[in-house]
Amino acid sequence: MLDSALEIPGALHAVLISADGLLMARTKDFARDDADRVAAAMSGVQSLSRTLGFFCEDPGQRWRQTLVEFDGGWVFVISAGEGAYLGVSATADVDMADITFRMQQLVTRLGKELTTPPRENLGARS
Repeated sequence: MLDSALEIPGALHAVLISADGLLMARTKDFARDDADRVAAAMSGVQSLSRTLGFFCEDPGQRWRQTLVEFDGGWVFVISAGEGAYLGVSATADVDMADITFRMQQLVTRLGKELTTPPRENLGARS
């Protein structure tokens, strides 16, 4: 499902992480070791970002998104529901409106998947 984020020209990789920095999912062409390292770093980035609500004159504001710019690209981190975050990397020329819109669509779809209750007693023998 995360690979749909890469349909935007310039999008490179996507990861879904838990609030404690554990990798939950990654796009298929992104190495597991790299994804684990990114997950840990993104957890720290969002945690630091979240503490800055007071800087906007209201310490109770809820964190929504962090954007990090590099010489050759961007990293977007957004909330993906309770205790989960979606991160996407992109080239410098990505359409920022398109990528953030696609990320929001993906979060909506992921939310439905993550909140579907597990089936019980599948294959259970009496």
